Amino acid sequence: MANLRQPKVLVMLLLGFSSGIPIYLVGNTLGYWMRENAIELSTIGFLSWVGLAYSLKFLWAPLVDKTNAPLFGRWLGRRRGWMLLSQLVAAAALVGMALVQPREGQLVLAGVVLDQLLVFGALALVVAVASATQDIVIDAWRIESADNSEQQGLLTSTSALGYRAALLVTDSLILIFAAHIGWSMSYEVMAALLGVGVVAALAAREPKPQAAPVAVVADHGPLGVSDAMVVRWLLAGVIGVAWLVYALMVGIRDDLSVSWTNAPWLALPPLLLWWLTRWPTGPVAEATWSRPLARPVLRTRDAVIEPFAAFFRQHGRWALIMLLAISLYRLPDFVLGPMANPFYADLGIDKETVGYVRGTFGLVATILGIAAAGLSAMRFGAFATLLAGAVLGPGSNLAFSYLALHGADAGVFTAVMAIDNFCSGFAGVALIAYMSSLISAGYTATQYALLSSFYALPGKVLKGFSGATIEHLEAGRGLLEAYSLFFVGTALIGLPALLLCLVLAMRKPDGDPVAGAVRG
Repeated sequence: MANLRQPKVLVMLLLGFSSGIPIYLVGNTLGYWMRENAIELSTIGFLSWVGLAYSLKFLWAPLVDKTNAPLFGRWLGRRRGWMLLSQLVAAAALVGMALVQPREGQLVLAGVVLDQLLVFGALALVVAVASATQDIVIDAWRIESADNSEQQGLLTSTSALGYRAALLVTDSLILIFAAHIGWSMSYEVMAALLGVGVVAALAAREPKPQAAPVAVVADHGPLGVSDAMVVRWLLAGVIGVAWLVYALMVGIRDDLSVSWTNAPWLALPPLLLWWLTRWPTGPVAEATWSRPLARPVLRTRDAVIEPFAAFFRQHGRWALIMLLAISLYRLPDFVLGPMANPFYADLGIDKETVGYVRGTFGLVATILGIAAAGLSAMRFGAFATLLAGAVLGPGSNLAFSYLALHGADAGVFTAVMAIDNFCSGFAGVALIAYMSSLISAGYTATQYALLSSFYALPGKVLKGFSGATIEHLEAGRGLLEAYSLFFVGTALIGLPALLLCLVLAMRKPDGDPVAGAVRG
């Protein structure tokens, strides 16, 4: 009970809420807005790729982990400075999305004619990157602020509760707002709600920095790299960013239609990146003029690679199986996600009904799911809870398949929402607790970003094809029947994760926290 009275618990609740605000606004909820504006399902699916920022955040996690944020870092400290900066950028980009709106057509900015949908997609990408940065630093603050394992569990549950509350706001209440005040003003209200995170960042206490045994690049002496290597690495960074932006544009505008015009630009850059970043096999001439650039590049490389190497040293041959299980655990939910709201629109359920059911029955079911996961972990152990979540998560997708065949019935829709929210809340807490148990001290932000990236990356890639898949299944059958088959398929792709969890359950106890959880 003493832990509950600590200010950090309330701060964690508010930070969890702030963390949950942006993700649906550039994902599932955005799909409802786009579908009502007559945007094709395939385009909605491809635009969901902006969510890849959440899975690629490990690329800039070392920067957040080891440097102060511009403007605010010296004032608030490393963790709180990054929190505030990311929240302000995300709020500004959400307002931009509200002003531009997802429509086909052209937009004139400062005399330059731009594709309106591409500008909208670019703003959504800014929101996703800022939100992913916020997640990195909030996860680090949560792990570093806990005094013991009991408090870590409390902060994890509190964060999940705040996060789920935010998801209900951006997944349900916003639909009621949109029905009365329109989508644009609703997005502006959501941007204002990020002020909750700003208050929490200002009220939070900066955690004590943890020492990390990172391999340090000496300030003097040989670096072991040449001028040419440094130039190649910097060029690879520029090419990589340009390639990601181009691939996103092809997905939005051309439905990922590969032609002789764009195929070389999609296929060649990855090969070029491999060639530019490879390490020479023989001796190299020591860098001269590029030494000021080489040293920070090498330090960044050490900061990125060493946390990952520490994870594999800690868990040995089980590390790869752990990462694979984590990457597949929520795959069914990710693939289904972008098509849920377009499905309701095509089914004929109005926004107010969807918002009301999610905000009432969905809220209760989510709280019950989170509570059930906590009780299960206490009674049966964390790993048994992880196994249960691997069954409940994909199984709930079958309810959507039934709804597609049954039709727009309010009672059935309510039952489906209750089942989905309970199972999602249960599985989400189970996975977060498991990933938190695998973190090494000194690498909290980077390693947790690595695990959360693996958890989401396959789903974030595959969900981009969800709309095109439904359009393909629609050939020769009705749209709702295509939806039903799609939902069944999303449930079946959850089987590999369950099998991998069963393999991990056979791991012999060796003092590892997960092994102990298996024993209960």
